[in-house]
Amino acid sequence: MASLAGTTEVAGRDQYRALAFRRIAILALLTIALALSIATDMALGPAAYSLSQVISALFDPAAAGDQLRVVIWDIRMPIALMAVTVGASLSVAGAQMQTILGNPLASPFTLGISAAASFGAALALVSGVAIFPGAVQYMVPINAFIMAMVAALFIHGASNLRGVTVETIVLLGIALVFTFNAALSLLEYLASEQALAAVVFWTMGSLTKATWDKVTITAIILVLTLPLFMRNAWALTALRLGDEKAASMGINVRGLRLQTILTVSLLAAIPVSFVGTIGFVGLVGPHIARMLVGEDQRFFLPGSVICGALLLSATSVVSKVLIPGAILPIGVITALVGVPFFFVLIFSNRRRAW
Repeated sequence: MASLAGTTEVAGRDQYRALAFRRIAILALLTIALALSIATDMALGPAAYSLSQVISALFDPAAAGDQLRVVIWDIRMPIALMAVTVGASLSVAGAQMQTILGNPLASPFTLGISAAASFGAALALVSGVAIFPGAVQYMVPINAFIMAMVAALFIHGASNLRGVTVETIVLLGIALVFTFNAALSLLEYLASEQALAAVVFWTMGSLTKATWDKVTITAIILVLTLPLFMRNAWALTALRLGDEKAASMGINVRGLRLQTILTVSLLAAIPVSFVGTIGFVGLVGPHIARMLVGEDQRFFLPGSVICGALLLSATSVVSKVLIPGAILPIGVITALVGVPFFFVLIFSNRRRAW
């Protein structure tokens, strides 16, 4: 009997190691795909370069010509890296929202956080209202960040009310989307022609105004928040079993949910405040990662990072090649990709409910 138990234990350990190796291999392949997408993104533009020229300019700038070096390092690299950091941030935010709310349809876009950020930015662009008066020169991103945090805290507060289900949370998020979109439409109606153009461009989402400062801030927020999620990896994985089972394992569910929603709000608000509304990355990225590496946060979290970064980087490439000579707003492309995926999720959840 002991021999049989030992054999079963060894077989289970070997099976887990094989599964872990497969997941690591998938993450490695995704990383390679991301590197190729970044290089392709930097190669495309009004002046097209080959991948070999881009790689040469990256690893040996002194040997590259002045024009190539300036185009790659000063113009295209901030845009390419902004796509990576924004995509990763939104995907991680969506992944952890789906985890703490237990809802596969949760994301910064579907729960109204992106719409709240758009309204906050429009307040600054149209009326010059600064929610935080101490930093007028940065009032657009600060307004967007504060309104996104307000929406996230509202969602968190509502999720803790007695009798509130995950379906109710989604409905509340949809209500927030309509509320902030209506307020945004009112601001657009009252705006001057110049301010209206700025708001419309901002709400479409664009990476063209990316700078090294914005890339650095977004990357710092991502790097600082990821260790917090990794530290809580076991608790977040256990939370997928339900609040009661997680609490029986000694997890402070309410505290974990509050800490996560605040961190997620920061992750979602900062990128949106810089590049505008980019929808569905926070919804699609985590689901792709979940299908590839499963629910274990030790693999699911890095998978969400890479999938979100790859998704937005590839979208940036598509935005440059759809119409030669023009760069389409990246938020439009992500919506075209995300809406069909959203319908698939809705109907798949409906079939499971039946």
